[in-house]
Amino acid sequence: MNAHQGHPDARDFDPIAVEVFTNRLLAITESMASNIMRASFSPQIKERRDFSVGMFDRAGRLIAQGTHIPVHLGSLMGSVEAVLSRWQLADIHDGDVYLCNDPYVAGGTHLPDISVITPVFAADRLVAFAANIGHHSDVGGAVPGSTAAAARTIYEEGLRIPIMRVARRRRVDDDLIAMIALNSRLPEERTLDLHVQIATNEKGAGAIASLVERMGGVEKFEDAVDGVLAYTLQRARRRVAALPSRRSTFTTWLDDDGSGQGGPVPLTATIHRDGETLVVDLEGSGPQSGGALNVSDSALRATVYYCVKAMLDPDLMANSGMARAIAIKAPEGSIVNPRPPGACGARTITCQRLAGAIIGAFVGLVPRDRAIASGVDTMPTISFSGVRPDDGSIYLSGETLGGGGGARDGGDGMDGIHVHITNSRNLPTEIMEHECPLRVEHYGLAVDSAGAGRHRGGLGIVREVRALRDGTIFSARSDSHIRGAAGAEGGGEGGLGRLLRNAGRPDEQVLGSKVRHLILAGGDTIRMETPGGAGFGDPMERSPEALAEDIEDGLVTVAYARRFHGDALTEAALGLIEGERKT
Repeated sequence: MNAHQGHPDARDFDPIAVEVFTNRLLAITESMASNIMRASFSPQIKERRDFSVGMFDRAGRLIAQGTHIPVHLGSLMGSVEAVLSRWQLADIHDGDVYLCNDPYVAGGTHLPDISVITPVFAADRLVAFAANIGHHSDVGGAVPGSTAAAARTIYEEGLRIPIMRVARRRRVDDDLIAMIALNSRLPEERTLDLHVQIATNEKGAGAIASLVERMGGVEKFEDAVDGVLAYTLQRARRRVAALPSRRSTFTTWLDDDGSGQGGPVPLTATIHRDGETLVVDLEGSGPQSGGALNVSDSALRATVYYCVKAMLDPDLMANSGMARAIAIKAPEGSIVNPRPPGACGARTITCQRLAGAIIGAFVGLVPRDRAIASGVDTMPTISFSGVRPDDGSIYLSGETLGGGGGARDGGDGMDGIHVHITNSRNLPTEIMEHECPLRVEHYGLAVDSAGAGRHRGGLGIVREVRALRDGTIFSARSDSHIRGAAGAEGGGEGGLGRLLRNAGRPDEQVLGSKVRHLILAGGDTIRMETPGGAGFGDPMERSPEALAEDIEDGLVTVAYARRFHGDALTEAALGLIEGERKT
């Protein structure tokens, strides 16, 4: 029986042919990604590159994903599953296109991420699906940007779209697109970007159909897909089987559940192998969030798959073969398996922290050279909205910021990076200042934010923005303002995040990690300092040369060095700096 009939591991395959075929698929997804990036109108997609593309077989199995946003893997998988659940194969026609965003009924992870799915036909047969997902700047709801950590239900977060047919036999339903656009604060942008997503899939579908023809037909294409999935499953199972036969548990903590009530929320992961299957058990994680920090099934799967790939085999192909080697257990009614209508808009805060818990559990099972201390493990986000002074139109500027990566046994953590399931770029200062009445006052690394250690953690980021007009609406969401990233083998905690209004002024105000709809006056500033990564190993074992370099580069102060590394090591580092200056 062939893999596409339900048994992808029950066949032989040629590893070289698998590699060649996989590269063909990835070339198509990268071409789709280039198209959507160049043609889109929203800065979220064209500048920050908050989008992903993928390819699925006719049974809905993921066979290739572009190298973009890991959490989108879950949305794409869930969206294709929603298509196949809603329609029989006989009801899916060449030229049809589907879209959706809902986390509970359409496989989404939060409402701003809209998926577009296009069936691919070759020789009059359905052979595959081309898929892409884009983060839309606004889909309605209570706050600009459609995401607020304090949202109590999903109904506050914007327009919910079940799986719907947006084109029939290549005739786009402009009425449906108009309805979606009308529910956004930026309707023209929504209209244009949805058309770009549809066009991107059309081009990708054509490339897949051409590949099928070059390979000699549908049967050979399906056999090649079976080979890719079988190879990936076998490789994943071998990695799992090599793990020690014991359980490893790790717990991380959210500052709160986003609702503004209650204390820290645990996220607990226990990992063990059951034969050739890896079991990821999240029992012990906190109850369903009263805010918007809940993680839908699609977001949960994407987070787990990312961690498995990162810790067991970074070269493992992200497809449904890998997924078959993993079993996920999540208690119903918890923050990692919520019941509707729990809000999900700020799910990445939880996903990032959950990734830290899963990776922390892996550290107890993998070789030392793969061990890593906790990093920023959150996704700090700032959003400004208001009215443009020239034409009275609404603007919305939102961006996610990086932080410090965790240190490893072999080196320091990376400074100012996105970690785990997010991988978007920053919003360029020139774009923000050109398109919005905002001014960036400061953008750099957060000095002294690294966790100390034999190898230090990475530094967080400082982003300070000034509102130039009265009535600017500000929202933010972050975490690790109370508890820093956990160090490894004696390493120090990462630095805490901070959010300040009018930093350094007499009216300075320290804000919480989650802010919703704060009205700023012209001249007010917002300063976000993102958390740093944790250290690895005893800080007293850091080399004087490395500490001297940190001090001289302005990454840590002398006071920081004395506090965490002691006077003797600090004096040795200062001596090296003085010696270099004299020479």
